[in-house]
Amino acid sequence: MISLLALLSPALLLGGCDVKSGVLNPQGPVARLQLDLISWSTYFMLGIVVVMFSLFTFIVWKYRATPENEGYQPPDVHGNLLLEIIWTIIPVIVIVVITIPTIKSIYQLEEIPKEYKHVKPITINVTSAEWKWIFSYPEQGIETVNYVNIPEGTPIKFQLTSAGTMGSFWVPELGGQKYTMPGHNMELILAADNPGSYLGRNANFNGEGFSQMTFEVLSQTHKDFDKWVKDVKKTAPEITKKDYDTILKHGSVGRMTFNGTHLKWVKPSHHHGEKTDVKSDKKQEEHSHHDMENMDHMNMDDMEHMDGMEHEGHSNHH
Repeated sequence: MISLLALLSPALLLGGCDVKSGVLNPQGPVARLQLDLISWSTYFMLGIVVVMFSLFTFIVWKYRATPENEGYQPPDVHGNLLLEIIWTIIPVIVIVVITIPTIKSIYQLEEIPKEYKHVKPITINVTSAEWKWIFSYPEQGIETVNYVNIPEGTPIKFQLTSAGTMGSFWVPELGGQKYTMPGHNMELILAADNPGSYLGRNANFNGEGFSQMTFEVLSQTHKDFDKWVKDVKKTAPEITKKDYDTILKHGSVGRMTFNGTHLKWVKPSHHHGEKTDVKSDKKQEEHSHHDMENMDHMNMDDMEHMDGMEHEGHSNHH
């Protein structure tokens, strides 16, 4: 019973908290869906724990040793087929009950939330680097560092990649995390129901500046968002490749705002620094193919060389 109270005490304490933050304070449909799944799974598993500890307590009490049953000898039982079937089926049922809503939620998270299917989404390319976040707006033609503004009630398609080590893009109040990896593009769809400021962070340790790798997500009204975009295009400096290369250097930086994006010379889904030129891509493919052929020839030569050494070894042995 003491163990059961120890397990339930965190849930009881959290239930009495008025102030909620992070995952417990969902501010969008994605975060709500994930919190609902977490809550349902937690309550379901707590129910199983309560049942198991109740049965354990009942059995220990009922079949405890007493003076009355001191000479009791249990019968020689070789098994009970019915009981074995029951305690095999129950865990399978538990797994199925947890798996079905989990899989349904996973598929829903890869789509635009049903609340906003009628709203045109906005695409924002996200690049993680040591130790900062770069946000590119290809449709608006602007770029920010360590902060991102979004319109409320609008699905945002974050296209995630990395210009360095692997990171993890996470805005707890808007949804779960997703990894950023060099040379790969991962899509994360989020949306904010109302205007507000939300803290985002890197959830994957990547060096000494990890703790400072945070950013702000500012949800604005559509009017304020459009005004902000216009102001940036009028007042912010044009980003250059030199600016971008400087930002990518190891170290932390403050907030930055630019007119234009680095996507002019870097492909979002490719390694950073790679040209968008088609000839360059073709040349790279030919180079890779040539390397593979060379490796094949080297492997064949190595095999022939090994065979020769083997025959020579046999000759010397004889």
